[in-house]
Amino acid sequence: MSTPMPMPVERRLEQARLPLMSEVSELPIRLLLGPGPSNAHPDVLQAMAQPLVGHLDPSFLELLDQVQQDLRVLFGTENRFTLPLSAPGSAGMEACLVNLLEPGDHALIGINGVFGGRMANVAERAGARVTRVESPWGQPLDTDAMARAIAEGEPDVVAFVHAETSTGVQQDPKTIARLARDAGSLVVLDCVTSLGGVAVELDGWGIDAAYSGSQKCLSCSPGLSPLSLSERALERVRSRKTPVQSWFLDVSLLDGYYGSERIYHHTAPISAIYGLAAGLRRVLQEGMPARIVRHREAAAALIARLGKLGFEPLVNAKDRLPPLTTLCLPASVPPNTEAALRARLLSGHGIEVGGGLGQLAGKVWRVGLMGENARIDCVERLAVALEAELEALH
Repeated sequence: MSTPMPMPVERRLEQARLPLMSEVSELPIRLLLGPGPSNAHPDVLQAMAQPLVGHLDPSFLELLDQVQQDLRVLFGTENRFTLPLSAPGSAGMEACLVNLLEPGDHALIGINGVFGGRMANVAERAGARVTRVESPWGQPLDTDAMARAIAEGEPDVVAFVHAETSTGVQQDPKTIARLARDAGSLVVLDCVTSLGGVAVELDGWGIDAAYSGSQKCLSCSPGLSPLSLSERALERVRSRKTPVQSWFLDVSLLDGYYGSERIYHHTAPISAIYGLAAGLRRVLQEGMPARIVRHREAAAALIARLGKLGFEPLVNAKDRLPPLTTLCLPASVPPNTEAALRARLLSGHGIEVGGGLGQLAGKVWRVGLMGENARIDCVERLAVALEAELEALH
C-alpha cells in the first residue's frame, strides 16, 4: 500500500489561513479619534502584509538601519542609540528609568497627569527615592517649583512628560531640562503623543533619554516604542554598580543587536517594523513643518466646531497639545451619560473617542487627531455624528 503524498506546505498554510481571514474580515472599520491608536495609512498596512524574513537577514537589518536613522530625524538627535524597542510606549518609559536609576538613586518626577504619575511609580519600583512635583491637571508643570526641587534635591534623574495624553497639555521642556543638566541630572522625556505631530528636539533641548509610541502620531500599529538615549545616558548605564533589573530592557544588551555587532538578543517584530518603516517614510515625505501645521489646524477646527455644541477645551490655548484635545462636557451631557454617548458614537457611527482618566473621568472627552487623522474631514464627521446623537438625547 503506497503512502499518500503529503500536502504541499503552501496548501496547508492556505487552508489554515482561511478561517482566520474570515474572522478578521468581520471586524468593523472604525474612525479612531481617541487617545490612540490612530488609523494607519494603507501603505503601512500593506507593508505589514509583506513576506517575513529572518530578524538577522541582511535585508531586514538594512531596513532596520534606515528606521533608526529616520527616528533620529524625528527625535531631532544625533544619538547613536536610537531604535524601535520591541514593546509599547509604556515599556519605553520603563526602559529609560530602570536603566538610569539604581536602588537608592534620587528621581525627581514632574506630574500633571496620569503618565507623570506612572513615571513616578516605575521609578519607585526600580528602588529610587522619588520626589514628586505636582501641578493641577490641565496645566503645565510649574517651572519655578521644578527649579526649587532640582536645586534642593540634586536628583540623579529628572523626568517629565512632553505631551500629557491624559490632559492634552504640551510642556515646553527647554527650561526644566537646562536646570536639570546644570545640576548634573539626567533628563528623561515622555514623547509618546508628540513624536511626529509636534516638534521634538532632543539635542536642542538637552534631553538624555526619550521614548514614544508607534500608534499615535506615527499612525502605525501598536507595539513599538521609539527610544533614544544620549551618550551621557549610556555612560551612566555603563557605570552602574548593580545590573539593570530588567534583562529584556537592558540597553547595554539591546545595543548588541541594534548596534554594529548584531548579536542576537530577541526576535524583532518584523512585520511591525515593516509598517513603522512605511509610516516614517510618509512622515518624512510630508515634512515636519507641514505636519505640525496640519495638526494645529485640525485641533483648531475641532475646538471651533464642537464649541458650537457646548464642548469647551480644558487647557489654555498656549499650552494645548494639538494631537490630543481634552474637551469639558457640556451640561447637555451629564457625567452619568457620557460613556453611553461615546458607545453610541462607536456602535452607530463607527467613531471612537476617549473618556477622561483619573480625576477627569466622566468630566472630559479626549479627542485624538493624530497622524493620518489630523484632518478637517475627521473633525466634520465627528461633529455631524455628535449633533445627531445629542439631538436624539432630547
